[in-house]
Amino acid sequence: MSLYRSVRAIADASGEGPIDWAAVAEAAKAVTPPGSLDLSETEREGYAADVRDARSRVREVSGADFDVPETIEVQNRHHWIDANIDTFRRVMQPVEEHGPAVMPGVARTINTGTMSVMLTVLAKNVLGQYDPLLLAEGDEHALYFVRPNIERIAGELDVDYDRFRRWIAFHEVTHAAEFGAAPWLSDHLESRMESGIDALAKGHLDREAFRELDAAMTAVEGYAELLMDGAFDDEYADLREKMEARRRGGDPVSRLVRRLLGLGLKRRQYERGKAFFDVVAAERGIEGASAVWDRPENLPTDAELDDPQRWLARVSP
Repeated sequence: MSLYRSVRAIADASGEGPIDWAAVAEAAKAVTPPGSLDLSETEREGYAADVRDARSRVREVSGADFDVPETIEVQNRHHWIDANIDTFRRVMQPVEEHGPAVMPGVARTINTGTMSVMLTVLAKNVLGQYDPLLLAEGDEHALYFVRPNIERIAGELDVDYDRFRRWIAFHEVTHAAEFGAAPWLSDHLESRMESGIDALAKGHLDREAFRELDAAMTAVEGYAELLMDGAFDDEYADLREKMEARRRGGDPVSRLVRRLLGLGLKRRQYERGKAFFDVVAAERGIEGASAVWDRPENLPTDAELDDPQRWLARVSP
């Protein structure tokens, strides 16, 4: 790792836009050890078997007709940074197009540094990622596993590596099931994201767009938890509890960074979404809960997430 090389890349940020994405990637990689991808044949087959088994079990539990993405990668941290640079760039495009032109050199340095810090923190902590590649051209999806992080965190939590890896695989495949069951979901999330970020870039706050985006992501995370409860072939309360304890721990700076990156919001989405689907599934079963993916209008509203009976009354079985 080289802090000097990272700082130098940010300080030398150049180009016409408010963010130098090449410098973002260089700065993030400079302070992020890539980690080992020295997989044995047994471990490599383990990843493949986990995904195959997860697909079979999630299909059985959900009744959804879906397949896993063609792109399935076991990555190191640098691979993950490269894979997500384009996603970050697409998401930030409205800001780049409408951002302020005052002191562009200074703004570019600050923006480049901010993006590199975000990617650095995420690259060191992401375990798996189902990526519908929002805002990309075409119907693209990918499934990533960041092997060095899975290995490190399994050790920190003192849990069996193979079991932990399998748990991550099942969780990411549940997301593949959701997007497979709802082909419209990528476009829906993209439109809400574009609207919200475009408004921010123009100096406004589109509260409704962000509220709808949060409600949709809460449904995504909550339904995934519902499927996990039925699909995973082992008890995993201990894994969830240890992961939660890890998220709550750490030094104050780490907790602040996680909050700024919205990782606390993601946990809230898990919990709120799971509580919603627990009520819905108790009354209508998983098949009835799956009606949420029939069409965009079936997504729960922000108010319905806290009052599932309102959704049950609105959406026919």
